[in-house]
Amino acid sequence: MIKSYFKIALRGFRRHKLFTLINVVGLSIGISAALVIYLIVHFDFTFDKFHKDSDRIYRVTTNYSFAGEVGYNNGVTMALPGAVKTEATGVDIVAPFYIYGQQDVIIPDGPVTNHKLKKQEGIIFADEQYFNLIHYNWLAGSAKTSLKQPNQVVLTSTQAKIYFPKLEYSEMIGKQVIYDDSLKTTVSGVVAPITENTDFLFHDFISYITGTSDHYIKDQFDMTQWGNTNSASQLFIKLSDKASSAQVEKQLNVMLKTHNPPKPEDKGNSQGFHLQALNEIHFDQLYGGMDGVRTANKTTLYGLLVIAAFLLVLGCINFINLTTAQASQRAKEIGIRKTMGSKRSQLITQFLSETFLITLFAVIISIALAPVILKLFADFVPQGISANVFKQPGLIVFLIVLTIGVSILSGFYPALVLSGYKPVSVLKNQASNNNSKTRNAWLRKSLTVTQFVIAQFFIMATILVSKQIYYALHKDLGFKKDAIVNISTPYKSINTNKQQVFMNKLIAIPQIELISVGGAAPSSNNTNSTTVTYTDGKKEIKTDLQQKFADENYLKVYKIKLLAGRNLMQADTSGNIVINNTYAKVLGFRTPDKALGKLLDYNGKKREIVGVTVDFYQKSLHSPIKPLAILMPVHNKWNNRTFHIAFKPQTAGGNEWKTGISSMQKIWKEIYPDDDFEYAFYDESIAKFYNAEQHTSTLLTWATGLSILISCLGLLGLAIYTTGQRTKEIGVRKVLGATVTQIVTLLSTELMWLIGLAFVLVTPLAYYAMQKWMENFADRTTISWWIFALSGAGMLLLALVTLSFQTVKAAVANPVSSLRSE
Repeated sequence: MIKSYFKIALRGFRRHKLFTLINVVGLSIGISAALVIYLIVHFDFTFDKFHKDSDRIYRVTTNYSFAGEVGYNNGVTMALPGAVKTEATGVDIVAPFYIYGQQDVIIPDGPVTNHKLKKQEGIIFADEQYFNLIHYNWLAGSAKTSLKQPNQVVLTSTQAKIYFPKLEYSEMIGKQVIYDDSLKTTVSGVVAPITENTDFLFHDFISYITGTSDHYIKDQFDMTQWGNTNSASQLFIKLSDKASSAQVEKQLNVMLKTHNPPKPEDKGNSQGFHLQALNEIHFDQLYGGMDGVRTANKTTLYGLLVIAAFLLVLGCINFINLTTAQASQRAKEIGIRKTMGSKRSQLITQFLSETFLITLFAVIISIALAPVILKLFADFVPQGISANVFKQPGLIVFLIVLTIGVSILSGFYPALVLSGYKPVSVLKNQASNNNSKTRNAWLRKSLTVTQFVIAQFFIMATILVSKQIYYALHKDLGFKKDAIVNISTPYKSINTNKQQVFMNKLIAIPQIELISVGGAAPSSNNTNSTTVTYTDGKKEIKTDLQQKFADENYLKVYKIKLLAGRNLMQADTSGNIVINNTYAKVLGFRTPDKALGKLLDYNGKKREIVGVTVDFYQKSLHSPIKPLAILMPVHNKWNNRTFHIAFKPQTAGGNEWKTGISSMQKIWKEIYPDDDFEYAFYDESIAKFYNAEQHTSTLLTWATGLSILISCLGLLGLAIYTTGQRTKEIGVRKVLGATVTQIVTLLSTELMWLIGLAFVLVTPLAYYAMQKWMENFADRTTISWWIFALSGAGMLLLALVTLSFQTVKAAVANPVSSLRSE
């Protein structure tokens, strides 16, 4: 019987090729979106789920409030791990580790003498407790002994083969690995890398005790220091079976107050520890994920699921609309089947099998399209996602559930409608009564409105996101961002004469207009702040103050305007600073010039305000402008290593900048032969602030295009059906003198009214959603009326063009042929 159902279905598909094609295309789009989004969402939600007792593993993070500014740090003080081991209860494992950062690695006895690998990441200092918390398969050595002594290192097998490609794992034990030219270690173990989805991507594990004994880095491992928090100092703990995170967190904060009691001058400031569950780290936007590892955004993932659901619903709506619209064409078939003894359940099964077959075709097409879609969205899709169905049992289960679910959602109501016809009425050409006709018509209208509500919502959202991105990229940020290149010199050379030599040679390049040396650019992700106090004789104003370290050319390179006073000078290293207008207002000065000459208590040192600049954004438009001071750089490796280079204007179609960069690269290789030359145009760096919004815009654009395509396909199918049902009416009207325009208007009016109704319904929903999204920006564009007008007019125009393919064809047909049709 099932075999006969499928035979009947295939014959029906051949008779109604166009409607079948519309249904398959609509469902294929929705299912393809659902499949790819499932791969992305499943990928991110499976991170670090495989660890034993993962629900009891936590990362300790730090919260603080400092001069009114709230901050979050994913690290802890270096003193905390030792205190937890000796003083805390309810903790089974205490696993501190220190992220070493990007380092050059030398293999003295590698495949080439002194084989050097530059800028290696994934290097940490850890002890045996790390391997008790995060389980690895040991290929050589053991967790109990491999990290007990100073200057030992454990490698993952992948990294070990890079360092020692010709050796067996057991032969690597005792070999030397040198980090950062001076930290010499001996290989004491090799482990297999983690193959599951994880944020623990470290591959070089130096014994933790090395940090306290080696002269080069021991200053960073001050185990008595409770006042400083470093994001490189990470602490993971595993709670006892019956312990609660709230109890342990309370203990840690008591320890902090005991070992580092608040001082009178810290009034209003606070610091505390927070336990963050392991399964939250991959999605964390507040503290940040693991070092160098991409974090996912749950809001984005849920948004993707909504988009997939919408596209699936659109495909299902098309199927329901077209199938119920065709119901009368199958009325006689149903009547005969019922007369011959078919039960309603058998008819429902037959119609559902037809739906299942169409859905199955759509699923097969979607599986074939998935790799193409993943490649198309390579910039948006996380690396490591595979569309290979046969290697993922979970994906097979998902596709089976999806196929059955879509088949039922799309086919159940049409099956009920079709199977409900009475054989007597059908065989008398009275397929259904007026009530059922009205009911089916209202259902089709409601579903059509729903389709265009979804499509217009996507259009409005896409326009607004694009408008905000354009606003962010073209807004006057308070500084020049074009024709400026940033280069950071190696931190080891800061206190040598190499930097001055580099500067002198760069100045001689004819394409360069001006150079400034200091810290971060005006707007960047780097944050440097301190607490500053100003006393006006009556009250004390204590503020968290952002800092930019810059020389006398900084304001000139970025063309930052002075509202009052003067620029910095070389002599200002002794104490003079320039502030922004926001800080001048915080200090209570109505006009910028009133701030000049005032003294600030700057960490115990008096500094005089010599200038006030216009306000400029220190970060993206997501963050408001904050009080800021610009001061001459302190000569250390962090505040005096960035070159801000302004190019002269380039002629139209010229390549002067390219020539200038080539000259800079040659000079770099002369002075820093062991370091790679890296540069960034500053306007491109600014654009990267909005990568997430760019991805959102791209995603919405595709979702909009697909939703419009599905909706218009459905509209075209309904137009074909409607004109087919009204063929004789059209012929009679033409004979009586109706024009083509009048007939097209007659056939299109009802559907156009439905699109207009969808516009009325979606506008308040879209406006509310836009307002919520725009709250992510401190400075944002306006939600203009023309966004909604353009969306509504555009949708009406697209619908009219879609309908015209069929309505014009019906209107110009020969009325003689129309009147002959049965």
